[in-house]
Amino acid sequence: MESINAKYVSQKISKTRWRPVSYSSLQQPDIFATGSWDNEDNKISFWSIGNHAVSGMEDGFEGDPQLLCEHKHDGDVLDLQFLDQDRIVTASSTGAVTIFRHHQNSQTISVSQHWARAHRYASDNAPCTGVVCSSPEIVTVGEDGKIIIFRADQEGVIRVIENADSSTIHAVNYVRTTEILTVNSIGQLKLWDFRQQSNTPSQILSLSGDRVPLHCVDRHPNQQHIVATGGQDGMLCVWDVRQGNTPFSLMEAHSAEMWEVHFHPTNPDHLFTCSEDGSLLHWETSSHSEIPSFLQGGRNNSMLSRSAMAPAGGNQSLISAWLSGDSSKGRLETTHMLPSQTLSVNSLDVLGQCLVCGTDGEAIFVNRQVPV
Repeated sequence: MESINAKYVSQKISKTRWRPVSYSSLQQPDIFATGSWDNEDNKISFWSIGNHAVSGMEDGFEGDPQLLCEHKHDGDVLDLQFLDQDRIVTASSTGAVTIFRHHQNSQTISVSQHWARAHRYASDNAPCTGVVCSSPEIVTVGEDGKIIIFRADQEGVIRVIENADSSTIHAVNYVRTTEILTVNSIGQLKLWDFRQQSNTPSQILSLSGDRVPLHCVDRHPNQQHIVATGGQDGMLCVWDVRQGNTPFSLMEAHSAEMWEVHFHPTNPDHLFTCSEDGSLLHWETSSHSEIPSFLQGGRNNSMLSRSAMAPAGGNQSLISAWLSGDSSKGRLETTHMLPSQTLSVNSLDVLGQCLVCGTDGEAIFVNRQVPV
């Protein structure tokens, strides 16, 4: 735990995201953004753990996140994603979708695009619950059951799928640039193909039995058919969208709602989850092979990722490890990443060896030595 820095920020943190780093440079991320919720005045903020910090910070510990700049945000920040190095997109409880630009020279933030009440009911705002970006495209989902597609360089809305869901859509993620995944409050995972003009999903998978609300979804970065979700019961579900319409495996993860699940973007035999129960878990599939993980696929095989077959390089055992999902066989190891605390861990992000998370205890935790 000694590599963790905690920063108390006097606001409940709903979302934390690393600024992307270019893959050509192997540097670790050094700037992240946060959004707050349930505060009198909510904000988005940019923080540095690198050398950007303003001088005169003698009172801070080395490695503590330093605030670079912040901007008022109308409503709770229900989701936050980087569009590129300089811009972030937020989803608001007011139903609005906003693009903010971070000016790194002056350390200021400005609004570069704003769609007020993008999600709404006939007579009231509907919270925008999730956003995902593939610049310049932005896709949002909401409590109103709508899916909306925007472009950062256009003021209008590109496409709306009005009745995408009869229940609340809680989260959205890309499978590939033309396909998305959504999860909803009745335990369904839906795939949508934007190449089709129809407003119906191309595939619906669902939890059997009790229709537990699903809160979060991520897909394996190299094997797009492997999808992880988390829900109200704290269970981690792994799905193979090529096979069947129920989860491939279910694992007991948390004792309360799971708010986010993330595969490590370049080393996907590692996965991270966080929960209302105050914990953040690091999941690792042990492949029982002597090949170091950096030889087992990862970024170099992205060209093969469209195919159903395993990439070359000995990654077969890892893929089946996520899809065997039986922790009793010792294939999965879990580690608690935070000192014990009681308040919800609402959000996490992992990039390189750096992990950041935000809590209802008004704290941001940064770990720069994640063992991946």
